[in-house]
Amino acid sequence: MPETSHSEQMRRERLVFYAEDVDKINAVLEEFLADSQARAALLVDREGHLVTKKGLTGTFDPDSLAALVAGSFAATRELAKLLGETEFSVIFHQGKNEHIHIGLASDRSLLVVIFDDRTTVGMVRVYCQELTNRIGEIFKSAAAERKTKGGGALDASFGQAAADRLDEFFKEEK
Repeated sequence: MPETSHSEQMRRERLVFYAEDVDKINAVLEEFLADSQARAALLVDREGHLVTKKGLTGTFDPDSLAALVAGSFAATRELAKLLGETEFSVIFHQGKNEHIHIGLASDRSLLVVIFDDRTTVGMVRVYCQELTNRIGEIFKSAAAERKTKGGGALDASFGQAAADRLDEFFKEEK
């Protein structure tokens, strides 16, 4: 069996966000929106689930956007492979009034930024790089904290205990 790299292993692990993680992410998203003048920012896991959002999202369904963005990013990854790249880390779509910037955040999630002519793609890109770094730090800090505390992560013993309890429950039903 081929050896997997650290980044491939991180991608396969399921992302688990706790309230304190989302609070930290929301704080950096709010700072980003103020600095960049973008309209909205969303953090989406690579499977297309919305993790959190900030800004003006009333004109579109954030959950639908999250799923579509993940699909678009996956398709673009395949395009990159055809060209000999592992993947493209940023996708940009320019519309008449609205624009979208999609970037890979720490190999684990996608940062989606919706903006209009109040700002420029250059400003968004500069601030997105900083935001991506900060989100990566939050992920690393959360993982390290959970490792040292031994809490937060669901381990094999929990899974076995849950399976045993379900077996007991269904035996009682008969």
